Parts: sequence; C-alpha cells; structure tokens
Amino acid sequence: MESQIAAIAGRTLRSESPSDSRVDFHIAFGSPAFFKANVALFAAGFVTFALLYCVQPLLPLLSSDFHLRPATTSLAISVSTAALAVSLLLISTISDSFDRKKLMGYSLTIASILAVISGLMPGFSGVLVLRALEGFALSGLPAVAMAYLSEEIEPKSLGTAMGLYVGGTAFGGMSGRLISGILSDFFSWRVSVVAIGTLGLAACALFWWLLPESKYFKRQPIRTISLFRLAADQIRDSALRPLFLIGMLLMGVFVTIYNYIGFRLLAPPFNLDQSVIAFLFIVYLVGVVSSTFAGRLSDRIGKRRTLMAMVALMLASIVLTLSGQLSLIIFGVAGATFGFFGGHSVASSWVSQGARTSRALASALYLFSYYFGSSVLGSLNGIVWQTGRWPGVVAVLGALLIVALMILTRVESGAHDSIADSI
Repeated sequence: MESQIAAIAGRTLRSESPSDSRVDFHIAFGSPAFFKANVALFAAGFVTFALLYCVQPLLPLLSSDFHLRPATTSLAISVSTAALAVSLLLISTISDSFDRKKLMGYSLTIASILAVISGLMPGFSGVLVLRALEGFALSGLPAVAMAYLSEEIEPKSLGTAMGLYVGGTAFGGMSGRLISGILSDFFSWRVSVVAIGTLGLAACALFWWLLPESKYFKRQPIRTISLFRLAADQIRDSALRPLFLIGMLLMGVFVTIYNYIGFRLLAPPFNLDQSVIAFLFIVYLVGVVSSTFAGRLSDRIGKRRTLMAMVALMLASIVLTLSGQLSLIIFGVAGATFGFFGGHSVASSWVSQGARTSRALASALYLFSYYFGSSVLGSLNGIVWQTGRWPGVVAVLGALLIVALMILTRVESGAHDSIADSI
C-alpha cells in the first residue's frame, strides 16, 4: 500500500525517476497525493497538540489525587513543552540523516504509547518523567513536518499545505483539552489521558498509511559540526532572523491573552464560572479555518502582505477585548486567534521555504523561538496583569504587535517574499 501511495506523489504517474530534471514530481494541489499528505499531516498536528495539552483541564484533579499544590501539578504541562522546545534543536540537527516519514511516524507512535503509560503511573513523579519523555518524542514531528512539506509540495501550493497542517495543531490543541475534560467528568483523569493516547495511536496508523514517501529528500551524513555553530549560521541568516522574532512575538501575545483573559472574566462585572470560561477554547476552531485561509491567501498575494494583515487583525482584536460587553470580548479573542494561527502558518512556511541549508533546523529554531515567546512573555505579562490589570496587558500586547508590524514593513517585497537585512 505504501508503494502505491508513494507512486502518486507528483503531477504525473510515470516511470521516470526524480533525478530526471524534465519531470516535476512535486505533489500538486488537487492530486490524490496532495489530499493524502495533508490528511496525514493534519492528523499528525492534531495528535501532537492533543497530547501536549490534554492534561491542562485535568490539573485540579491531579492536585486532588496526588495532594499537591496547583503550581506543582502545572509541571505536567511545562515539562513536556520545555522538553519539546530544547530537543527540537537536537532532533532537527540530525533529522537530515534519517527518513522523514519514519522519523515523524516513530515520534508520534512513541509519544502516544508514553501518553497511555503516563495515565497508569501510580505516582506524580512517574507522570512527570513520562510527560517529559513524551515532549522529547514529539520533537521529531513539528520541524520535520515543515521540512517535508517544503520539499515535497509544489512551491505555489506550499502555503495551503502548511495552513492545513497548522490547522491540525489548532484543532488538536482545542480537542485534547475538551475531550479530556469531558471524559474526566464521567470517569477519571487516568481514563482521559489513556483515551487521548489511544486516539493518538489511531491517528498514527492513519499517518503511516496515507503519507507519501519522500521523493526530494536527500539523506545527509551526521555532521561533526556542533549544534551551536549550525544554529548560529541560521540565526545570522538575515532571511530567517526576523521570522524567528515574529514567531516569538505572536506566540507570546497569543498565550498571554488566554493566560489572563480568564482572570478578567472571573471578576466583576462578568463574574463567570470557571467552567464557562473554559469553553473559550472552542474559538480555537477558527484557527483551523484561518491557517488554511492565510496559506491560500499567501499563495496569491505573497507572504509578507498576508502576515501583515494577520498581525493587524490581532492588534485590532485585542483592542476589542477592552470592551465591557462580553460578546465583544469573545469576538476579540476569536479575532486574535484567527490572526495568530493565520500568521503562524505563513511565518512557518516562509521559514521552511527561505532556509538555505538544513530546513529542519531552521524550522526548529523558529519553533524554539515560538515556545520561548510562550513561556517567557506569557509569564512576564503576569506582572503586567498584577499592576495594570487588563488595560495594562492590552497596552503591552499592542506594543509587541506594533513591533512585529515594524519588522515586516522593513521586509523587502519580492517575487519570493525574501527578507533582506531587515534586522
């Protein structure tokens, strides 16, 4: 079956090899291979973020079950994301020496198995160890997925394909939280975690079955050059450095919104229940739409203009959240979510396409910056909340988005949206 799937990866199904420069074997929009590749990677993105964030609504149950403080139980999330961020750099450095599909498939499968086991651990220390290993295992997917798409999808359709992949991550982030939360009401947190891990294994089977084999991947020997030197070369690249910063800013803004909007809605004049506020995660669904929309839009009008439009939408949306009307606040959060996922899909595809060497490492550095923004800016803005409440948070977030727009205005527009010494 896998050989049959691989055979249709390209515009035409002929016997010529990819080495024949006269034949384009890139996966074309509308082809069966395009559909299969995008379904496979949508499922992969779904599993990655469902596994990462499924324990978030379960933290109170973990605290009660293990008799721990909330700050301690929150480590169940932070150890996974920290392990993912750090190991992304290592895995992506050696990923060019291993088959793309196998590396992604094994990463998803191992992470799903670890998730199932973590739900069976008798002690919290064991849960943390398994969660950290899970984050490490998942690192084999995100950067490699972007590299796979940039190599195998025809350039004019890359934005659409990347948007679908990012849409899967958005859907997974929302679904993992909602599914685990609902199951915990009827059963227990252990059943919830095991169920998400089992769902991950089912998605792994879909991934292995559908994803076409690589045709343009060229295996490279493991280099003796250090990780730090490779990373430094990518950071010095003026075509990538601004995008790393933009990824950090957008994710920092996005996480801050969700970290502290709940505090505002719990307080007067809204006085909402925590369970009601939790349903704000449903607006993640707009990320599924926006990432695909922005990807297709970037294929038509260019990445720079599309990315600027998404950042501007985020800026206008957070201003709406200053309103005293709940409906406008929800609309503002939804608009910021739409802009974030759209902007992330464009920026991530731009990094993959613009990297001159080691695309997987370039994508990993982007994602490292992305998670760095989440952890650092998300935490630091807690101080802003304590001193300036929501108006102070909006002021800081607005300033960060204006910085992102300023970076983009200095990007030189061209046929391939190249960045020329903008920073």
